[in-house]
Amino acid sequence: MRTVRRECLDHVLIYGRRHLERVLRTYASHYTEEKTQKGLQLKTPSGRRNIECAGPAARVLRHDVLSGLIHEYQWAA
Repeated sequence: MRTVRRECLDHVLIYGRRHLERVLRTYASHYTEEKTQKGLQLKTPSGRRNIECAGPAARVLRHDVLSGLIHEYQWAA
């Protein structure tokens, strides 16, 4: 609970129940599918290892989540 509050809800003005549910659903998806955890040896809670190595000329793409509150990065193909 403290993580979702500190990283998400403390930075978003919630307009109602549906908005809160959408924000929490989006954050939970990000947290379990994209965000690596040090305590899990840099794996996500879903078990997927999310870090890949690429050469120095590789491009990185950024995807904004929750209107830019969270940024997800991935190597461009």
